[in-house]
Amino acid sequence: MSRVAIHREVGATRWSAWAVNGALVALAVVALAPLLWMLSVSFMPMGEASGFPPPLLPSAITFDNYQELFARAGMGRYFANSLMISAAITVGALLVNTMAGYAFAKLRFRGRDRLFQFLLAALVIPAQVAMLPLFLMMKGMGLVNSFGAVIIPALATVFGIFLVRQYARSIPDELLEAARIDGAGEMRIFFQIVLPMLKPVLVTLTIFTFMAAWNDFMWPLIVLTDQTNYTLPVALAALSREHIQDVEMMMAGAVVTVIPVLLLFLALQRYYIQGLLLGSVKG
Repeated sequence: MSRVAIHREVGATRWSAWAVNGALVALAVVALAPLLWMLSVSFMPMGEASGFPPPLLPSAITFDNYQELFARAGMGRYFANSLMISAAITVGALLVNTMAGYAFAKLRFRGRDRLFQFLLAALVIPAQVAMLPLFLMMKGMGLVNSFGAVIIPALATVFGIFLVRQYARSIPDELLEAARIDGAGEMRIFFQIVLPMLKPVLVTLTIFTFMAAWNDFMWPLIVLTDQTNYTLPVALAALSREHIQDVEMMMAGAVVTVIPVLLLFLALQRYYIQGLLLGSVKG
């Protein structure tokens, strides 16, 4: 190949890379623009965002919307409710889904594969279909209008069990058998050998579970009747009906709702991506 042809090929490769990167940057701007405008509006003085055309930046940065949100609207209580419920669901779901996923992957018991097939079949059932039976169960247990009614149904998910199972299948059977020969019990094997090896998929499951619990709106709205028990999304929806014209305060509430899950994802994104890739390759 001549030197001119090589230069042409390198030039074409550079232009292709610039085109791809430019398209990715443009798509990123389109995706981030609503979030950035939401953040900008939350710092605007009351009524400024209602102008036409709507301003992109605040004329004067103010924290009055956040002060109003927490001082008068009681958003601090709802934030604490969401944080406690999401944390309890995340910890409980990690334990339950990890144990179940490991059992389906490495323990042998009668009907294991058939039961797992039934679980996978449940993925095609819309979550809304199960809400009425779940509500009746919670009512029969006397848990309606309590945090337990929100937490208990979320402790085991088909997706979480499937994700852990696919990753746990990569654990060598010889390692587990050697531990059993040395006299280790199943609980000791699980907590001292299996859990450390499941770290990437556990981080992935933590992010998925916390985000789902934090952003859940429909189920807490159904089972929580007392306003003091509302989670943040439910409280924000109720507040929007009372302050429909207060766009700036509603945007401040949306920022408060988005920030925790965004920070969690950014802090754990390396492990999150690693867990997804390893789970898909090894499964």
